[in-house]
Amino acid sequence: MKFSTLVSSLMALAPFSAAAEIVKRATLTQVTNFGSNPSGARMFIYVPDRLQPNPAILTAVHYCTGTAQAFYTGTPYARLADQYGFIVIYPESPNSGGCWDVSSRASLTRNGGGNSNSIANMVTYTISQYNADRNRVFVAGTSSGAMMTNVLAATYPDLFKAASAYAGVPAGCFYTGTVAGWNSTCANGQSITTQSAWAQTALDMYPGYTGPRPRMMIYHGSADTTIYPQNFNETLKQWAGVFGYSYGQPQQTLPNNPSAGYTKYVYGPNLVGVYGTGVTHNIPVNGALDMEWFGITGGGSTTTTSTVAPSTTRISTTTSSSRISSSSSTTTTSTPSSCTAPRWAQCAGNGYTGCRTCASPYKCTYQNDWYSQCL
Repeated sequence: MKFSTLVSSLMALAPFSAAAEIVKRATLTQVTNFGSNPSGARMFIYVPDRLQPNPAILTAVHYCTGTAQAFYTGTPYARLADQYGFIVIYPESPNSGGCWDVSSRASLTRNGGGNSNSIANMVTYTISQYNADRNRVFVAGTSSGAMMTNVLAATYPDLFKAASAYAGVPAGCFYTGTVAGWNSTCANGQSITTQSAWAQTALDMYPGYTGPRPRMMIYHGSADTTIYPQNFNETLKQWAGVFGYSYGQPQQTLPNNPSAGYTKYVYGPNLVGVYGTGVTHNIPVNGALDMEWFGITGGGSTTTTSTVAPSTTRISTTTSSSRISSSSSTTTTSTPSSCTAPRWAQCAGNGYTGCRTCASPYKCTYQNDWYSQCL
């Protein structure tokens, strides 16, 4: 993946002095005996000196070309673990290029022997080893790690209680039938289908499961040219379908939230989208918002439901560059008055209800039936 490093703004979340303090108080440690490891993924763990009784666990999954060490130093999670007394697991990809396998049948199947299986075993080991609270197990990731976050939420919904995915794709979208394959159709935002079809794709990764599912927070930037922003819409469709919400009809739309340039779409207690206008693939990790979402600092909840409309759509197994079929339906919505969309913002598309007039000199440029952008 074309994502070599997180931007410097990530480092700003953990000042040098704080990072140095982390190294003095506790260290990132490799664990080699965490149990079955069918895919050869590596496990690193950060356990703060002041660990809470029955601690929470956060699994922090790195991007392509990344490492456990890079994600440890480049995100605020270790510093927050020091502050709140939870454990952070940093898996490390065994694959060439450092990308996670979110494209093989093995990794897209519960206990299928892929990277997702190995990561789940890291989590169950940590729960047992540290007497952790099974009701406070979370996962977050960036780019390829965000793709894996969605896959883990689909393959191990009973293990994770909440998730944050930064610049990823829907679970199953990257399928190629090969280990750590690259799916340009998905990356370019061209894998488009209905929310029920996406939901069924996720449900098929753990057939027959009807229990609670992790609450999902989906982040993306409008100027992402590595994992195109249409994947934000498709991922929201997937989890809206799983939880029984209607894609394109959030209960709340909150501009400039959590900060200027971002818009938060609240579908309900189980699904929130955060969309950054002008934000590229180098999307900053919002550790404070993640802590709220996980319920570590309040404001979150682990109560989940599982409702989905039935569908017969499955991940294709016949091509190494699979694309799930596109919906051809259209939706007409009214244009809000006195509303101007800035450069890079969405301005049209099926189910879209926001600003439709672009700020001068930009024009609303059609990308596909679901997404047009001010360019």
